[in-house]
Parts: sequence; C-alpha cells; structure tokens
Amino acid sequence: MQYVSVLAPPDNKLEGHIWLDGSKSISNRALIIKALCKGELPVTHLSNSDDTQILQHALQHLPPVIDVGAAGTTMRFLCAFLATQPGYWVLTGSERMKQRPIAPLTEALQQLGADISFLGQYGFPPLKIIGKPLAGGKVTMPANVSSQFISALLLIAPTLQNGLQIQLTTDVVSEPYLDMTLQLMHYFGIHYQKTAQTITIPPQAYQPKPLFVEADWSAASYYYAMAAFAGNARLLLSGLQENSLQGDSVLPQIMSTLGVQTHFTDEGILLTKLPVMLPRSFSYDFLHCPDIAQTLAVICAGLQIPAQFSGLQTLQIKETDRTAALQQELTKVNAVFTGQGNTWQLGFASGKPAQTTPLFETWHDHRMAMSFAPLSMKYANGVVIQHPDVVSKSYPLFWQHLQQLGFILNFNNE
Repeated sequence: MQYVSVLAPPDNKLEGHIWLDGSKSISNRALIIKALCKGELPVTHLSNSDDTQILQHALQHLPPVIDVGAAGTTMRFLCAFLATQPGYWVLTGSERMKQRPIAPLTEALQQLGADISFLGQYGFPPLKIIGKPLAGGKVTMPANVSSQFISALLLIAPTLQNGLQIQLTTDVVSEPYLDMTLQLMHYFGIHYQKTAQTITIPPQAYQPKPLFVEADWSAASYYYAMAAFAGNARLLLSGLQENSLQGDSVLPQIMSTLGVQTHFTDEGILLTKLPVMLPRSFSYDFLHCPDIAQTLAVICAGLQIPAQFSGLQTLQIKETDRTAALQQELTKVNAVFTGQGNTWQLGFASGKPAQTTPLFETWHDHRMAMSFAPLSMKYANGVVIQHPDVVSKSYPLFWQHLQQLGFILNFNNE
C-alpha cells in the first residue's frame, strides 16, 4: 500500500502559477463528437486523465472487449456510441463500475431499437452490444440518476435517421452538464430545442472545426481550498474561463464568502485572500455541481464552519459512496457529517482531540485524495493520504503541481 505525507509550504504561503489540465468533461464529449464527425476535427489541450485516455484509445482501436476501468463517463458515452456502430462489443469495467447503474441509458437505447444485453446483474455492466444504425425517434427516461445518461443520447442524436426527442420524466440532476453537452454540440453546428422536460434534436451533421479545451474548474476547487487555508495567497491558475461551459465555474461566487477572491485575467484566474469575517454557517445546494461538494465539505471542516449541503443524491453512485466516505474521513478532524435524505449537516465533536497527523483513506476515489490534501495547511505535521495514485483518474499532475507550489511530499510503500 502506498502513502504520501503532505506538508504545507513554508509560512503557509500559497504562491505560484499552475497551468491546469483540460476539462475531462469537455474532452470526453469532444472525443465522441470527433468520432461521429465525417470531417477532420482537431481537438487541443485534451485532458490527460486516465478517463480521457481510455476513451481516446477505445475510439481509435474499437477492440471487441473494452475495459473502461473506473471511467464512468467513458462507460456511458461508449454504450450509446457503440450501439450505433456496426459491430459486436463487450463493454466492461472495474468491480466498482459493475456496481454503478446503467439501466436508464440501456433501456432508453432499447426503446430506439438498440441491441444491448447484460452479461451479469440486470441493469449493471458488463454489457454485450451488437451495434447497428438506429432510426431514432422519441424516448422517455428519468433524469434524476445521472445526467451522463442523457448526454450520451444527445451526442448520438444528430446522427440518427429521424433525430431524437427525449422526454424527461423527473427533475434533472447536474443540469449544467446537459447544457455543456448541448452548447458543445451547438459549437459544432448542431441545432436543438430544449424545454423544461423535453429536448429535441433533428437529424443533421456535425460541422468540423478546431476546439481548444478550456481548463478544468473541478481541479481548480482544490486550489481554492488551499487559498482558504493559507496565511497568504497569490496563485495564478491558467486556462480557466469566466464564461465557462462547466457547472463548477460557480466556485468564485461560493468562495468569495469563504475568504477567497477571484480575479479574472487574460491568462486565467488569480486567487488571493479576502480580508473578510468568515460566516457563522454555510449552506449550498450542490445538485448542479456535485463534483465540488467534497472540497467544500473539507473547506468548512478546516475553517470550523458549520454547514448544510443539499442536492447530494448522485454522490452515492460515484467512484465510491462519497457521502459515506466523507462521513468516515471527516471524523479524523473532529467533524461530524450526518445526512437525512439528500441533505447533510456538518458539525463538530466536542471534547475529542483531533489527530495530530490525520491519515485519510481515499476510498478508490480521486476526489477524496485531492479534497483532503489541502488540510495539510491546517496541521503542523501535515496529513497522510493513502493510495495517492488515484488522482490519475482526473488529474495525474496533481502531486507534481503541489510540489511546484512548495508542498513537501514523501511517498512511502508498505
């Protein structure tokens, strides 16, 4: 088992310049569009995450058995893509992937005539897919499990003979990710109509044009945490855009109340400390930006701010059950994370000393590792993170970038 001990930079200062990787969410959508486009479509500044590399390799080679590992977006996007391509495939993944539901997507594709069956438990990977051209038409599906199911259908919609009309039967979770998909499709020439519960896309062709992938706002959240904990902060993050396609670009508004100022520049954003009194409590609905919920929970724990988090219903079917993981790991810093339904409360235990050097398990989840690492700035002896290599799923350069900012890392194997 590998561990990394993380010590904060000298004097707890956060200063430097980081060029963030391309957005994984945008990269994966762009790769599917590129595969469906008949002309040359150059995409630059792609994410170098494991998820994106797995998808890129699969689309380039289309082997008969495709193992996506822990890449959820790749599983869902490939499921819809392969259903429209002549051929026979087995689509599988990690043990955790085999526990993540995919029935809402497969059932919607089957409504369109797709030939998809389950090789194990019904509703879960692995899948057997016999691809063929699909006529398209109308389909109904729930929108309260994962927006990726809907995005997977939207991406193939223009290539279907009759286009596609999706009737959503529930409220939408993570709606900014749907909007990202539609805006990216529009960039490549696709016209659509969207109402509260219906999305209609006529048959049409993607128009090839170059795309530069903007940097990843989810990755930026960890630097906001560091800035919130730092004594002084002046950090430039390159590649981020103010008018972003990403739902996590709400971070500047959220973090201004927690003492971090965002200055937009020609290069990206500059993070500095705000001389403000921290709030007595924090409350936010993360329904449309669930990927930054872990970071904000850790920030509130580190700043000793009681908090309420709502809209966390999708966290239980991510790389791990993220609410359970937060509940367990936050106890190590005397924080109590309790939930009822989709709303969770963060409070603090009294009369119990916190660990002098907290050791955090990552639960096979990249975001757990990166969310908890900034707490090293709150402990004189730093923190220890188990399985630090999980960060490669979305941000392979994370530890290298921390060293670049003056964090002291010591990797050990047991």
